[in-house]
Amino acid sequence: QVQLVESGGGLVQAGGSLRLSCAVSGGTFSRYTMGWFRQAPGKERDSVAAISWGGSTTYYYADSVRGRFTISRDNAKNTLYLQMNSLKPEDTAVYYCAARPYGAAAPHHYEYDYWGQGTQVTVSS
Repeated sequence: QVQLVESGGGLVQAGGSLRLSCAVSGGTFSRYTMGWFRQAPGKERDSVAAISWGGSTTYYYADSVRGRFTISRDNAKNTLYLQMNSLKPEDTAVYYCAARPYGAAAPHHYEYDYWGQGTQVTVSS
């Protein structure tokens, strides 16, 4: 059974930075395409960023985070990262990591098979 555990969330002032991590166990991490999603209260779960499983790596970024957030992975550590810079109050949400076997970087939540429990990110103004 694949398990995903997010960490690194917290409270930060606008303009600050956070780095989220997602530790993956129970599967071959290098074979998974990975994504970050977020969900604010009363809103749908939105895609943030995604990175493909290997070979010719592909990336996806939502327009709202492009240029501020960077997704990366360390296959030796079975860990996915999301570096978030220049944070804004509208980035406040629960952030989830997700995995699916193989495939290109995918922006839709229904394309992913495994999910973590989420980590709260709160950006104060």
